[in-house]
Amino acid sequence: MDPNTFPTKGNLILAKNSLALAMQGYELMDKKRNILIRELMELIDEASSLQQEIHDTFAKAYASLQIANINNGISTVMEIAATTPLEDSIRIKTRSIMGTEIPLVEYTPSNTIQYSLQDTKASLDLATQNFEKVKALTIRLSQVENSAYRLATNIKKTQKRANALKNITIPSLTNLVKDITVALEEKEREEFTRLKVIKRNNLKKKEKK
Repeated sequence: MDPNTFPTKGNLILAKNSLALAMQGYELMDKKRNILIRELMELIDEASSLQQEIHDTFAKAYASLQIANINNGISTVMEIAATTPLEDSIRIKTRSIMGTEIPLVEYTPSNTIQYSLQDTKASLDLATQNFEKVKALTIRLSQVENSAYRLATNIKKTQKRANALKNITIPSLTNLVKDITVALEEKEREEFTRLKVIKRNNLKKKEKK
């Protein structure tokens, strides 16, 4: 048997303190969950908007690429594409939302033309611009979706902890406080009765004398 469950005044104080902490913890978990859910809903809305924008921008980009292939020649466009340098300007940092680390992607678009403007048509410029937009939107979407996934994971953990406090810890401590209180009250009644009996016996002894 756990010594902390013995019906003593000290254990009653400990149980009440633990119950107060558990209730405070549940309130904090509930508040944290609500904040995370609100952040997640905003990210879901943003992701939906970005996906639609990416879809539209992709359509424009491929349409402009087809025109660029026609105007400049597929071989020329492929040669230019092969010389395009790898993207190395992306930097990933993090920020915290109620203990959840979510990514912050920093991206610097390249404004440098990697091909000769004299030997190409304007249609290639338009295709390049459109695909740059696609890249920027994709980077943004990856940040939003990754953040949403991390928030959803933390919401699940927070919900489990809140449920454990609400359905297990708090009821258990509430019952413990009640049981110890009842036991102490019973002891006090027994002690009061015992003292009355002793007092009555003492009076009888005095009367006989």
